[in-house]
Amino acid sequence: MKFILVLLVIVIAVFVWRSNRRYSLGSRSAARPTPPGAPQDMVRCPVCALHLPRADARVGRRGRYCSDEHRQQAEG
Repeated sequence: MKFILVLLVIVIAVFVWRSNRRYSLGSRSAARPTPPGAPQDMVRCPVCALHLPRADARVGRRGRYCSDEHRQQAEG
């Protein structure tokens, strides 16, 4: 009787372990990385030489800057 009970507990434990493992492997394969977006034009800040996307740059009279502080420093 003890043998059947121990065997039953082991079978249930293996079943639970395998079902959890299968679930975690399935969710990991479903989460595919997103493809990168289109390349963006990069500009260089004349003050610190940082390269950043043109859309994120601050526009000044003498060029494009990485921040308002650098724009004021160069133009001020």
